[in-house]
Amino acid sequence: MAETPNSRFVAFAAAFPVIFFDQYGVLHDGRAPYPGAIAAMAALRARGARIVVLSNSGRSGAYNASRMAKLGFLPELYERFVTSCDVAKSLLLEGTLPIAVRATTRCLTLSSSGSHELADELGLTSVEDAAEADFLLISGSQADKVPLEEYSRRMTPAAARGAPCLCINPDRLMLTPHGTNPGAGAIAAEYEKLGGSVTWIGKPHRAIYQYARSLVPVVETADILCVGDSVEHDIAGAHGFGARAALVRTGILAPLNEAELARECAAHGVVPDLVVTDLS
Repeated sequence: MAETPNSRFVAFAAAFPVIFFDQYGVLHDGRAPYPGAIAAMAALRARGARIVVLSNSGRSGAYNASRMAKLGFLPELYERFVTSCDVAKSLLLEGTLPIAVRATTRCLTLSSSGSHELADELGLTSVEDAAEADFLLISGSQADKVPLEEYSRRMTPAAARGAPCLCINPDRLMLTPHGTNPGAGAIAAEYEKLGGSVTWIGKPHRAIYQYARSLVPVVETADILCVGDSVEHDIAGAHGFGARAALVRTGILAPLNEAELARECAAHGVVPDLVVTDLS
């Protein structure tokens, strides 16, 4: 697709050799692409940009890439799709997280679909009762249907036993067809309130950026542009890593007016390098 002639975003992003795009809230809403998203990626790729889609998803990059293709984001629009699930799997297999990866390790997964993809890939034993779990894996949320109080009740036995928790989707809010609801990060925060210990993998935490940067090692961190819809996760995470950041107002912060957005930025101590309504 042709570049939008007056695209502020493409004009700004073209100066960066590497671009990390968030997916939900930036490229699409789970049902359709946002205006200009596919065209912007195509224009930047045509200019030689190396593009990585970087997502706080509890499912693998391969799974997400397949879903994106059905929305029109073909594989040639980017080089790699990296999720917090991919990063968690890598760190667990390396032994750098305080969780034993073996068949006898009992894992309770809290996800958006009821699946326990990562536990299965690692060969762990999946359980449904928190009282039996050696650790909790929070990969997604059903808080649009299940109250946080119910999640807290279910997790209480694990917290009482001191079972560690691994949250592989730190997003506190998630987009749904009916607006925003508590995300996996909000559930993990409830576990901390119960006295449980949580290890966070995903934006704004550094490990996911380090993993993505390892795929494009010849570039300086300051030459990376991160594009997202969340000040708390995408903008703060990018600046904390030393990259530049662009905020797109198509996702969770779309309802905020300018004053409210300024307060959100002040709350997290960051200011985006660019703010655009959408990628067109």
